[in-house]
Amino acid sequence: MNISKYISNKISEVQAGSFTSSVTKIAIISIAAGIAIMIVSFAILEGFRNEIREKIFSFSAHLQISKYDTNNSYEGAPISAQTGISNAGSIEGIKHIQSFARKTAIIKTEDEVLGVVLKGVDKNYDLSAMEHNLDAGKLIAFTDTASSKDVMLSRRIANKLHLKVGDDVIFYFIQNPPRARKLHVSAIFNTGLEEFDEVFVIGDLKLVRELNNWPDTLVGGIEVVLKDFDQIDPVADQVFEKMNYDLQLEKITDKHAQLFDWLKLLRKNVIIFLVLIIFVATFNMVSTVFIMIIERINMIGVLKAIGATDAQIRQIFYFRGLKLTIKGMIWGNLIGIGFCALQYYFKLIPLDPENYYMDTVPISWNIGVIVALNIITLVLTMLAILIPAAMVTRIKPVKAIKFD
Repeated sequence: MNISKYISNKISEVQAGSFTSSVTKIAIISIAAGIAIMIVSFAILEGFRNEIREKIFSFSAHLQISKYDTNNSYEGAPISAQTGISNAGSIEGIKHIQSFARKTAIIKTEDEVLGVVLKGVDKNYDLSAMEHNLDAGKLIAFTDTASSKDVMLSRRIANKLHLKVGDDVIFYFIQNPPRARKLHVSAIFNTGLEEFDEVFVIGDLKLVRELNNWPDTLVGGIEVVLKDFDQIDPVADQVFEKMNYDLQLEKITDKHAQLFDWLKLLRKNVIIFLVLIIFVATFNMVSTVFIMIIERINMIGVLKAIGATDAQIRQIFYFRGLKLTIKGMIWGNLIGIGFCALQYYFKLIPLDPENYYMDTVPISWNIGVIVALNIITLVLTMLAILIPAAMVTRIKPVKAIKFD
């Protein structure tokens, strides 16, 4: 039998109603609140970052290759789809390669006129990310022969032009001579990102080729989708080495630097906030153990008088602090994970899409982060408890027994 653990359990049984009882409850609540807040904070942060990144990736892949040109227009010069990247399949980390082309246009309805950029894609283009942004309708139906007349509009553009799914609308394409096409609204999407929703319309790449009189071998650019976003820099270096000399490579993190810098800053702020939470929780535990030691001064003196070592007495309060910490962590995990589950499945907390780019608080599940938060909290708290526990060695048995 571990005598220190036995005494620690007995202390917890007899202290109901004492001042220490109230303090230990506060310690448990602080640990539980800290764990719950950290779990919820990281789940929301990662969910927010993932949602924003997926919305960006729905319009542009991780890497984009285009003709090297000093002209900053949306359209740009065409490149060959076959010679854009040589031996790209040998680059580890590339998931998918897809082609696109852009064409500026003016949409005219009976009451409104609006300038847009038509982004042409083909059936090999990965539109799975865009599918999550659909408000109504369905993705473009591509054919093997003629170009598809389907287009996908953003909710902002549809509202401005008073269009809905199923409507036909005239696009006037800006070229010499200008050309007009009647296109069909197959879907309405909403990313919440103004720089995309205000400008882009998704259509068929074949339509852009027809308008520009391009053969099937030419495209406006090539997008490279990666298996792991975190590997964007090393993969970009490999792709750059295999590109033709007259092409340029642009990373999504450079193209939309403001958004990605904002997400990095957001993560730093959350980490600082969580460090403060852990500090408060560990400080409360240190204070609790100090109070328990002061309240048990007489007991410590008696134990020392009958031969108990300092190490054994320290273990008594160490076990007590460990028990309180684990109890607080259990409650914290139940509260934090429970809240995340409710938000994930039932979308209880809405958001204003105009300000937050999404209509509900996002949740991202990362078991590794949850486990890491629990381990860090447990380790730091246990190390903090060693500080008041060391006070036991300075207590003299005679003075302790007489202590009132």
